[in-house]
Amino acid sequence: MMRIVPFSAGAIVAIAVFGSERAAAADPTGTWLTEDGRARVRTEHCGPRDAQLCGYVVWARKSDDGKAKPRLDEENPDVGKRKRPVLGHQMILGLVPNAERQYEGRIYNADNGKSYDVTIWSETPAALSVRGCMFSYLCQTQIWKRVTDMAPGQLIGPTDGPGGPRADREWSYATPAMTSSTISPKIPPRAPSSPPAR
Repeated sequence: MMRIVPFSAGAIVAIAVFGSERAAAADPTGTWLTEDGRARVRTEHCGPRDAQLCGYVVWARKSDDGKAKPRLDEENPDVGKRKRPVLGHQMILGLVPNAERQYEGRIYNADNGKSYDVTIWSETPAALSVRGCMFSYLCQTQIWKRVTDMAPGQLIGPTDGPGGPRADREWSYATPAMTSSTISPKIPPRAPSSPPAR
């Protein structure tokens, strides 16, 4: 079995075959320490009627070289986002619930600027299961652990508020008609286009 490609927020690029998972039983929102210990990710409900699940990097371990300069999203395919800090960016991109009470959609990997299919669920209050897939048949699951303390430098403010992470406008759902029944979990929806000027 090959190893999972690491990523600053612990998102997984899967490279091993993994079987089906049990249905979710616990609330998937909260702050979680990624399996590799490199980041804390805050998950919260988002979208119309708070039906989706979003996640943000709220803490990142400092690099081993001791550099104080914040890491930037330099691999992002969108040139306009390459100067944004990795700390505080949105990595879990508006997942939608499925029939098993899990959340499906896309997760962004700042290490290589790519997004991957992901399924997230929680069976116990202390753990979050994050199953990432490069292809439908190449998947692996990580377990993130709930944290309730505050690490030095952790963002604790509300999303898009003072001292909080920033929502990616590409994943802001402004149209109430967009629900889990109309959004494909494998292809993230685009923000609705502006209505024509009158």
